[in-house]
Amino acid sequence: MIPMRTSSIFKSRWLALLWAAGILWFAYDVAGGSDASTETNAEQPTDVTGAPVSNDDAKHLQDVINGL
Repeated sequence: MIPMRTSSIFKSRWLALLWAAGILWFAYDVAGGSDASTETNAEQPTDVTGAPVSNDDAKHLQDVINGL
């Protein structure tokens, strides 16, 4: 998994820092550091029939849950 032995990586402080930077870069690349304000991937919620849920339906459900 690592292209060199871990014992040889940590013999040099600079090589260890470079290796750690590579791990952080990989994690950032995998997790995706995009700005959330530029993209919205939210879907409109639907009920079991596939019809879109309106704000009135959501408020009615909230009132029913709070009444329990």
